[in-house]
Amino acid sequence: MKIGLISDTHDNVDQILKAKEIFKMNNVKLILHAGDVVAGKTVEFFEGIETWFIDGNCNTDPETMEKKTKQINGKYLGNFAEFELEGKKLCMYHGHNKVKLSELIQSKKYDYIITGHTHQMVNEKIGKTMVINPGAHYYSATNTIAILDIEKGEVEFIEVK
Repeated sequence: MKIGLISDTHDNVDQILKAKEIFKMNNVKLILHAGDVVAGKTVEFFEGIETWFIDGNCNTDPETMEKKTKQINGKYLGNFAEFELEGKKLCMYHGHNKVKLSELIQSKKYDYIITGHTHQMVNEKIGKTMVINPGAHYYSATNTIAILDIEKGEVEFIEVK
């Protein structure tokens, strides 16, 4: 299963639409958004691919986020989410509390931790845990997304131009 990873879109609709097309071209069936959509109404631009969202430190309206996510048949997961996909344990946390992020990594509970916040691409294996930050679309020299092939354990970063 290929999973699209995106974070820190900060209402950048042009980048969201371009990223969504890249995900579609790569047969992504699920997008995980690791926070900082910002305005809840921006969620509607993800319609067409199932998308799960968590909050970041800049999200402004959780009620609208939840409402819009339901309208596009996605999931709004609050500040933190843990779940299983294809027999792998994942969690999603924006990463704005470095102590909490470190505790999640050190817990060794997860195969994958999907994070954001720093606007920097990360693909780092710590013990059995792969920590992935797909990058950002806000004040970034390079706007990036990632595609995780969960079966193969491979991550591909793609620049969104």
